[in-house]
Amino acid sequence: MNAVRTMLFDLDGTILDTNELIIRSFLESLKGTVHEGFSRDDIIPSMGEPLEDQMKRFSGLEDVTHLVAAYREVNLRLHDELVEPFTYVNEVLDRLHREGIAIGIVTTKMRLTTERGLKFVGIYDKVDAIVTIDDVTNAKPHPEPVQRGMELLKADPASTIMVGDSVVDMAAAKAAGATAVGVAWSLKGAEVLRKAGADYVIDDMRELYAFAGLEQEPIEKG
Repeated sequence: MNAVRTMLFDLDGTILDTNELIIRSFLESLKGTVHEGFSRDDIIPSMGEPLEDQMKRFSGLEDVTHLVAAYREVNLRLHDELVEPFTYVNEVLDRLHREGIAIGIVTTKMRLTTERGLKFVGIYDKVDAIVTIDDVTNAKPHPEPVQRGMELLKADPASTIMVGDSVVDMAAAKAAGATAVGVAWSLKGAEVLRKAGADYVIDDMRELYAFAGLEQEPIEKG
């Protein structure tokens, strides 16, 4: 593949560890609506899909406005307590940014919580473009969000990777002509991403340096 000049990233579960925040937000907001045995195992398979779609599936209701509002209330209340970057995210994005790699975020979250998360962990100023659910007509797995990210960054699909933790990330990347890169720390597991068409699955954020033709910096011994 060509040396990568543009890297697009999903947010939740990929660069931000929001897994517990998402699960807690669903469990609290759906209390009394779903069956008593409803648990994290019911939630994990669809993580990464639009919130409204998930709420409809879990509740069996067509109008989920009240559930989405309840979810967002919990999500904002617990945000700072439960959000942190995955290992090496800050240092990798900092170096890629310094080396001139264009960095974009492509997420099914709304802009408010996307920007809040990026600012909270200190990587907002490393990002060159943000595409949220508010910016597109069709969410992932449709190619539109990835295409929009590439348009904003004037990127060539042949030198673009889309990094994500879910099946919808892999599908959107492939449909948009970008290289699909899964993260092995996905709650769904690396094998699910490979079956969904991931071209590569990384175990460590620092593996992204090689995609851009950069050598991994030596690890300092303390």
